[in-house]
Amino acid sequence: MFNLKRSLSALVALILVSPWLHAAQLPEFTELVEQASPAVVNISTRQKLPERSASDPLMAPDLEGIPPIFREFFERGVPQMPRSPNGQQRQAQSLGSGFIISADGYVLTNNHVVAGADEIIVRLPDRSELEARLVGADPRTDVALLKVEGEDLPTVKLGDSENLKVGAWVLAIGSPFGFDHSVTAGIVSAKGRSLPNESYVPFIQTDVAINPGNSGGPLFNLDGEVVGINSQIFTRSGGFMGLSFAIPIGVAMDVANQLKSNGRVSRGWLGVVIQEVNRDLAESFGLDKPAGALVAQVLDGGPAAKGGLQVGDVILSLNGRPIIMSADLPHLVGGLKPGSKATLQVVREGVRKDLSLTIGMLPEEGESLASAGASGKEQSSNRLGVTVAELSEEQRKGLDLRGGVVIREVQDGPAALIGLRPGDVITHLNNQAIDSAQTFTKVAEALPRNRSVSMRVLRQGRASFITFKLSS
Repeated sequence: MFNLKRSLSALVALILVSPWLHAAQLPEFTELVEQASPAVVNISTRQKLPERSASDPLMAPDLEGIPPIFREFFERGVPQMPRSPNGQQRQAQSLGSGFIISADGYVLTNNHVVAGADEIIVRLPDRSELEARLVGADPRTDVALLKVEGEDLPTVKLGDSENLKVGAWVLAIGSPFGFDHSVTAGIVSAKGRSLPNESYVPFIQTDVAINPGNSGGPLFNLDGEVVGINSQIFTRSGGFMGLSFAIPIGVAMDVANQLKSNGRVSRGWLGVVIQEVNRDLAESFGLDKPAGALVAQVLDGGPAAKGGLQVGDVILSLNGRPIIMSADLPHLVGGLKPGSKATLQVVREGVRKDLSLTIGMLPEEGESLASAGASGKEQSSNRLGVTVAELSEEQRKGLDLRGGVVIREVQDGPAALIGLRPGDVITHLNNQAIDSAQTFTKVAEALPRNRSVSMRVLRQGRASFITFKLSS
């Protein structure tokens, strides 16, 4: 017989218990935070600046009209700039986070947190402050290694970023907007993400709330192990929008170990310019689906040229690891040791074949990428932050150009801010035709300050004009 009273009692009990059951399935972070927080530090820097009058302020590049893309934290571009009583600027300050990886005082953070600093201060959770020495930094991965004097300092546990899975819970500790030891949590949204001008880092994407000041802080898994360094955000408003990016700890520790041992980082290099394979290209090359990296250019005398790689080859795998997107290739090649052997599977004229070659060494920042193999004339313009080379006769015929220069490398500077990439061809600058690398350098050096300058750029056969301003 139906018992209405008993059924109602059971329903009420179920309603009361359900929230508890749901809560029991959520992770508990309190113990993790208690154990990990002592090794997370606040990092502040000071940079001495030339004295300027109030009528001649420092100006940042004018980015008006540039679509919002992956923007770095405010520390890179908008430091605080206190003024002395007479109105002159004395120093710039920035704020970030870091974490201690060894009991004798080695600290990991982002390069952009400490870049250009004259003084670096590390503040521990007990509010004691230690002056840090910059052991080394790697702008390409945005990793910096610091050293403070100390013994038996608290340290973090290091995890394995390779085994991190999409959907896993992760937690960040840092100093957003200067609020020390703020804790935020979320999940891994994706792995192996490539960001503009960041070719050598397969970023971990999360939805953890990250804001200016979190930069350089640790990303933990539920075992309390560091799996990444919080580095960048995607934002249209300047604040958190649910898209945060961390450098995998495996990449960061490889960089840190090389900086500690050699003072520099060595990376593998093929000497090619590549592009994405879309559906139409895949069909034309006889591929079942879009995949791989299409070789658009092979640098003369480089590792790829010596190994027999040709323009038009589609690279499908490197040492057995598949290349799904073209951006996967720089990640994999950069992780190889110069001088090591590698096997590429390529599609050439519809036929798959394996090529064996020796990996070269990626040139240092500021050194010409093609100087290690190419014979063409090259010039580097520090004002724009690009290294360019003259087009070969074959390239000019293929692009139907009389002149122009091709970008070999984009360094930190205005070129990076306006979105230029290696492989772009510049045909006009400031309304002047560019017929050689020498002409490019001459025109670039004479560019006006604080006035819009136009540049005609050819990317994958499509030309467009972009504008920018150089700061004073």
